[in-house]
Amino acid sequence: MKKTILLIEDNPQNRYLVQFLLEQRGYEILQAETGPQGLKLAANHHPDLILLDIQLPGMDGHAVAYALKSDPQLKAIPIVAVTSYAMVGDREKCLAAGAEGYIEKPIDPESFGDEVERFLRVAQGDVTP
Repeated sequence: MKKTILLIEDNPQNRYLVQFLLEQRGYEILQAETGPQGLKLAANHHPDLILLDIQLPGMDGHAVAYALKSDPQLKAIPIVAVTSYAMVGDREKCLAAGAEGYIEKPIDPESFGDEVERFLRVAQGDVTP
């Protein structure tokens, strides 16, 4: 069965690139431009993984991650922060908000798909983090 990944990202170029890279690997990609849209899609579709930008308008990614992890129906869905926030402590903030992983932007098209697949395997218990 095809794995579904929810991408919550406000930048259209980033959404296009991620969708292109992951569809090439056979994943179904759902897209949301805002945190509230992402929460609704997560509740309706229960994706296998959520890729979450942190710098979103209105409801930032930290708040989205916290809301996802606070919902008993959604808390088991792994979240990977995909963000340009790369200062000291930013990774820790993302993990503290509920993300299981962290990928810095700009993403590397050569390794991005492998990184996402590694997070999916960890979520399924196939490998250790």
